[in-house]
Amino acid sequence: MPEDATPISDPRVLRAIAHPVRNRVLQEVYVAGHSRAADIAEELGIPANQASFHLRQLAKYGLVEPAPEHARDGRDRVWKPVHEHGLNLSLRQLERESGGAAAVSVFRRQSAEDAKAMVDRALRADDSDPNVHVMVNNAALRLTKEEAEQFSKELTDLFGTWRRRTMGFHDGRRTYHLLEILQPMPDLPESETQPR
Repeated sequence: MPEDATPISDPRVLRAIAHPVRNRVLQEVYVAGHSRAADIAEELGIPANQASFHLRQLAKYGLVEPAPEHARDGRDRVWKPVHEHGLNLSLRQLERESGGAAAVSVFRRQSAEDAKAMVDRALRADDSDPNVHVMVNNAALRLTKEEAEQFSKELTDLFGTWRRRTMGFHDGRRTYHLLEILQPMPDLPESETQPR
């Protein structure tokens, strides 16, 4: 997470982004820098009124805002992210807020389902579409906590560089999903460490 990501302390915001379509709409606004409902509808293959509804819901929770500076005229409705550098979610802190435990539970469940679906898709991917690249990297490093923090920062900085470089719609690009998890390896279960 970028150092200047906005900390979120309102569990209602967490509920808003736990919705899978709404989360994807928010991601599309972030990767494009600014978007119209029609752009998002075309990208996601959903009706424009559905994209518009989700954008209004995201605005209600302070996640997107109108971007009239990008509008073609007075009737053109363009949206941009409020928190340009992303969101910093401290789930432990959010759980302590009123209504937070339920919101965190929903968010965790949805995030786990999304991550599993993403891994399943990547492992089933074939290379029959020459316009798509899929990479799965399951690797290990030996790091101190400080080194892990530095490695995370470098990855985040690299991601930010590429995000700024590739913003926009209708330029031959499609939205790629990057899932990063860096954590210590778990201890082996005792049953696995016993001689057979």
